[in-house]
Amino acid sequence: MQHDPLMSPVIWDLGHIAHFEELWLTRNLDGPVEFVEMPGMYNPFEYPRRVRGTLALPTLAEFRSLMEEIRERVLERLRTADFEDGNTLLHDGYVYAMVAQHEYQHNETILQTLQLKRGAPYPAPRAIRMPAGSPTVPNDGRMVRFPGGLVTIGTTDRTRAYDNERPQHTVDLAPFWIDEHPVTNGAYLAFMEDGGYETRPLWSDAGWQWLGEEHGRAPKYWQRNADGWSTRSMDLVERVDPAKPVCHVCFHEAAAFARWAGRRLPTEIEWEAAASWDPATGRALTYPWGDEPVTPALANVDQLSFGTARVGAYPRNVSPIGCYGMIGDVWEWTASDFLGYPGFESYPYREYSEAFFGNEYKVLRGGSWATRPGAIRNSFRNWDYPIRRQIFSGFRCARSDT
Repeated sequence: MQHDPLMSPVIWDLGHIAHFEELWLTRNLDGPVEFVEMPGMYNPFEYPRRVRGTLALPTLAEFRSLMEEIRERVLERLRTADFEDGNTLLHDGYVYAMVAQHEYQHNETILQTLQLKRGAPYPAPRAIRMPAGSPTVPNDGRMVRFPGGLVTIGTTDRTRAYDNERPQHTVDLAPFWIDEHPVTNGAYLAFMEDGGYETRPLWSDAGWQWLGEEHGRAPKYWQRNADGWSTRSMDLVERVDPAKPVCHVCFHEAAAFARWAGRRLPTEIEWEAAASWDPATGRALTYPWGDEPVTPALANVDQLSFGTARVGAYPRNVSPIGCYGMIGDVWEWTASDFLGYPGFESYPYREYSEAFFGNEYKVLRGGSWATRPGAIRNSFRNWDYPIRRQIFSGFRCARSDT
């Protein structure tokens, strides 16, 4: 069933994953790329999320049979793939990484749907116990300084990076300050208690309009009771922990908090520089801690915890300038519209990135606890409507060096 018009029925996501794999790893490998998305009811442009619950979708058993059959054909085609024949899709196995990341991203989308599930809550299969971290946040709101100067943004990687992460380019950044940690529940509670949701000057016109329509007074899934505020993650309801990053806030809420705090949201270029640039060596790192691939030991990722960790719980998850937690836990809103970098070229299909360029979407960075390791890095760019908060989203603030 469709639990919310914001999200597809889970079974639609399964069908979309399967048909996308079949399209790119069988048909598009054996001839020119003549179309870029599967036709019919699994085309997200022809059938937006709000109508997918009305489609005549197959049963789960039928889908599983179909997915197994597609996977068999994909593996058979892989056995004959010639990675040296000049096909750019096959160069360094790019198309396989692209399809895997597409599935990883839908894994996270499905969890957003399960969080919205009506009826009995989804029994989350929690597989790890997160590091305890500190029950209090020392120097909550502390900022670190980025010295400015020439930095490289984006990547030259063509083995797995999406087209919107390229081309790598140089930017001359002014010095700025950025939060050492993502904004915590404790800090956000102070904003709420100070009348943040009722103070008009803190909100943009679009944000105030959203507030009136949504009647928001707290992050999504928060509920007030006699003992204070509680929050829900799937089947777990617990008291709001002031030392955890705030989650399930939209861009407008993040921007209002930043104004209340006398700060602003970072641009996505500032965010990436703070996460990746090492002023001591003059180079950009793949992850905040270096080039070692992300694992659940380094950051709260991979759909194992089903919740956020206290800030500082992963001490190695720190960037060269001293920003903690820039990978995992919560996606972080930035002030930037989703646009192509200078010299951008669509590859291998414009509907992944280019079709979304403009001022409708804001960029998010860093991944969440629900992000698969293969679909996150410092250069990875996510985007969504500024009103969305069913996503696993938080933020950190910045300010100019004045």
